[in-house]
Amino acid sequence: MEIRRLHLLLLLQGFMLLSVTGNCYARFVVEKNSLKLTSPEKIKGTYDSAIGNFGIPQYGGSMAGAVVYPKENQKGCKSFDDFDCFFALKVWNVQQAGASAVLVADDIQEALITMDTPEEDRLAAKYIENITIPSALIEKNFGETLKKAISGGDMVNVNLDWRESVPHPDDRVEYELWTNSNDECGVKCDMLMEFLKDFKGAAQILEKGGYTQFTPHYITWYCPQAFSLSRQCKSQCINYGRYCAPDPEQDFSSGYEGKDVVIENLRQLCVFKVANETNKPWLWWDYVTDFQIRCPMKEKKYNKECADVVIRALGLDGKKIEKCMGDPNADEDNPVLKEEQEAQVGKGSRGDVTILPTLVVNDRQYRGKLAKGAVLKAICAGFEETTEPAVCLSGGPIV
Repeated sequence: MEIRRLHLLLLLQGFMLLSVTGNCYARFVVEKNSLKLTSPEKIKGTYDSAIGNFGIPQYGGSMAGAVVYPKENQKGCKSFDDFDCFFALKVWNVQQAGASAVLVADDIQEALITMDTPEEDRLAAKYIENITIPSALIEKNFGETLKKAISGGDMVNVNLDWRESVPHPDDRVEYELWTNSNDECGVKCDMLMEFLKDFKGAAQILEKGGYTQFTPHYITWYCPQAFSLSRQCKSQCINYGRYCAPDPEQDFSSGYEGKDVVIENLRQLCVFKVANETNKPWLWWDYVTDFQIRCPMKEKKYNKECADVVIRALGLDGKKIEKCMGDPNADEDNPVLKEEQEAQVGKGSRGDVTILPTLVVNDRQYRGKLAKGAVLKAICAGFEETTEPAVCLSGGPIV
């Protein structure tokens, strides 16, 4: 894997160190990269840092540079042209100032957490989409050590290394995407739909060549048995409250219901299973992207009739798909969705899956921008060295 080496000395060209206060997020398995402090001599060593869930981590490579700590705007909440703000806004402001990477120092001594993006904020989505530099959270004590060294006049040099952030044991990569068929659920769903369309070609090349094993997944939740006959559960769930999804419009009196989403998610799972049985698992990508174009909610076409048209166009066996889906009105478990709920629970190095979208590569959760180039870089980092397919070696911008 190529090592990207940046010799950076000036404020607007180096790594920037920021302070953070007041942001608190749920704790799950935290994906880390190695941070090697190469100078000054008195604090040299290797430290952990938590990969930010936005921007573009340099999976498979590394970056080296000098760390600076700004005398003003130390929390990064204002443009560099004193309130607290989202992690992503800090990184965006620092990128605008010209930095190549950002280290964010926690303000309390705690285990590392993942810096995530704000939920359903369209204003934030505009700058998050344009973050292209990597970022990482470091522990408070380490942050104080760096600040002290910089304040004392030391040149602080670090090397951020992502080469072991994705396991790379052999010549095949296993990856999974936790996704959703709902196309009216806000900013993150818009980004997901765009990614599916953009990544389809690369995904199919990898799958047809036998280089990857891809599996789609869908999150569901269950309704407590005491409320399974309530109006809310009936509209959002199938199989008597066992498998549920939120109402797309958050309006139980009109439009599509959560159970419509669960049923289409189930159909997409069964499309994958039936396609996989015919040794053409890549047809899932054709189905979900065609369904997205032909059967959008806003045109009132998000239904079985439109789905059947897409299924027939792809030459898939509709009867097998219907059999796989089972009876959504039955008071019994659905084997396909039960398996999905069990898969949501974290195992080994992967934490619980609770948010959409979630991408997992070689059993390690991907962190960063959900974009074709960035995701392909992470997948390519999962191959044993020298076994990468041609699509990984073609170069091109990572956007």
